Amino acid sequence: MFHYAFAEHDRYPGVPELHLYNIHLEPFRAGGCTIVPVEVMHHRMPVLGFRFGPLAYITDAKTISDEELDKLRGSKVLVINALRKKEHISHLNLAEALELIRKVAPERAYLTHISHLLGRHSEVEQELPPGVFLAYDGARIAL
Repeated sequence: MFHYAFAEHDRYPGVPELHLYNIHLEPFRAGGCTIVPVEVMHHRMPVLGFRFGPLAYITDAKTISDEELDKLRGSKVLVINALRKKEHISHLNLAEALELIRKVAPERAYLTHISHLLGRHSEVEQELPPGVFLAYDGARIAL
């Protein structure tokens, strides 16, 4: 869609300057922060979540191997997807997300990548265990 941003020749003024880096599963540094990639499966497609010090951010996940789950342990805050209550082929449902949160044991967890099929915000939050909240657009998380 933005082929011109990746063109090597005939670039016109105002085109964004992009510096692409391949991310592997080894930690790397960016902006003075160590970032730990966490491989998760979105059905059969591997995708990456990330841990930034005490914060781990995982979305579009259905399964996480024990080895990758170990990278999340010790996080103070975990942001994780919970699409809906019913089973889904490529996303965690609410029960699966809560089980993963239990295994990681962060101080706080926020559910994101949620759909209208999860239910009303006020009703779903009453079902959540202590320290687990529904994320929302514009939310700020203090670490």
